[in-house]
Parts: sequence; structure tokens; C-alpha cells
Amino acid sequence: MRVLKVVAEGLTTSFRYPHFMHQVHPSFPAPPPATIYGHICSALGEWFDPNGVKVAYQFTHQGVARDLEHIVVAKPASGKLKLGGTLHSKVLEGNINPFEREIFFRPRLTLYINRPEWLPMFRSPRYAVVLGRSQDLFTYTSVEVIQLEQSERAYFGYTVLPYEMALQARRGVTVLMPRFIDYNRNRHPNFQRYFVVQDPVLLPNEEGLRFAGVRYGPYWIDPTAPKFRDAPLGLIFLSFVGDEE
Repeated sequence: MRVLKVVAEGLTTSFRYPHFMHQVHPSFPAPPPATIYGHICSALGEWFDPNGVKVAYQFTHQGVARDLEHIVVAKPASGKLKLGGTLHSKVLEGNINPFEREIFFRPRLTLYINRPEWLPMFRSPRYAVVLGRSQDLFTYTSVEVIQLEQSERAYFGYTVLPYEMALQARRGVTVLMPRFIDYNRNRHPNFQRYFVVQDPVLLPNEEGLRFAGVRYGPYWIDPTAPKFRDAPLGLIFLSFVGDEE
């Protein structure tokens, strides 16, 4: 299986929970698939048909911090404002609301896409490379096409897996993430449950515990990535629309 492998690095980033609006903005532990879709679009320079496009990715960072930011909530104003001895009609007025945002320091994204023909677009992206907020600039440190292999044993870490793999991995958190933002339907968001694994997990597990009816391997692996306990890096590909395989 030939895939495009892209490594992107930045200084800071954050993936805000969409339902938190005031006082504190916590971050998802990894970029949601909808964020990855937007990231790919910025490199291609246009919206692409998500059907058939699959991605796998790792997201790591060197620390978590909280930053103080401000939101100005504006509304139409009434009355006059005196400037330089002349009265002017007020246009807007508002309140400044401080809040804390959770941010990741020195984030690194390793992205695999089943579209090796997109190599030229990522080597010369159309728009600024960002991940998360518009001010979180990134740079591509590696863009290449690699050949994946299959293995009955692999490790998974710092990644987003389908929710159904929770029984296999067991060590992670279940998160409801935006899967795809439909711009043809007024930015309608589609959400889906995922299982986020941060610490490396070996599959099949070392304890030999297996659940009936659960498929274990073979897994796609990246033979060029560093190993963990002599196990290669496993990749589970996610889609943006339709049913997950």
C-alpha cells in the first residue's frame, strides 16, 4: 500500500472543544478528523471530495500549558463619541471576556494519506500551513511517498482510533470529535466517537487477553518509523464520510 507521509511541526496549537464558550477552552488531545480535512484542503488549495480518502496520523507534543486570551463580544452601539472635538456616532461597543486556553507546546503531526499523487501539492502548499487555530503556523519538515507493509503485531500510540478498537487497545479515552464539516450544508458538523490512545499500546496485547468476535490484525505498519519494544508502528486509517471499515 503506497501512501503519502507528511511530517508537520509547529510552536503551539490547540483543538478547542466546540461546546465550551466561556472562561476556559480545553483542547482535544489530538486533532479531530475534521481538522485534518481542513489541513489537507489548505495544501491542495480547494475543497476535495472526501469519499474514498483515508488518513492515519500521530500527534505528539513536548508539553501542555494554559494561555490567557480575550474575546471581545461586540454589539451595535447607541449614542455619540467625541473625537478631536467632533461628535461621531458609535458603531460598536462590547465587553472584553478573558478566558484560559489549553495549548500544546512544540506539536508534531505525522500524517498518512492514501493519495500518493498529492505529493507535489504538499511540497508546495497553496496556503499557509496551519493546524488548529489560524495563528498556529506549521512547517512541513518531511514529505515523501512510502510503501506500507502488514504485520500481525504492531504498536499504536499518540493517535486516534475508531471507537470499536477500544476493546483491543483498552488504554485510552473515548472522545466525541467532529468528523467532517459539510460546507455545502452551511458548515453542518458531523460528530463521531473515537478512541484516543496516547501512551504506546501493543496489539495483540501482551497479556494474551482477547475478546470473541473482535478482529486482531493484520495491521498496516510503517517500516520507516522507529519501533517500540521491537514492534513496528501500526496505522489505522479513518475516513471522513461513510462507514468505517
